[in-house]
Amino acid sequence: MIETLVITVLIVAICIALLAIKILSRKDGKFPNTHVSGNKAMRQRGIGCVQSQDREARRPKRIAVEEKRRDEA
Repeated sequence: MIETLVITVLIVAICIALLAIKILSRKDGKFPNTHVSGNKAMRQRGIGCVQSQDREARRPKRIAVEEKRRDEA
């Protein structure tokens, strides 16, 4: 049981070290943008992420007309 735990911790530590080396060795030192909006081909097709589409849909429109409720009439 303890051997499995030690091996797992070692594997995770090695992975973290390799990620750190990759980040430190890059010129800009950042993770790559893997978000949908960061993909040029997706933007050309007009495909966006769900969060951005939801935020856009919830934003109040300038030309929208407020509706009256039935109980206010």
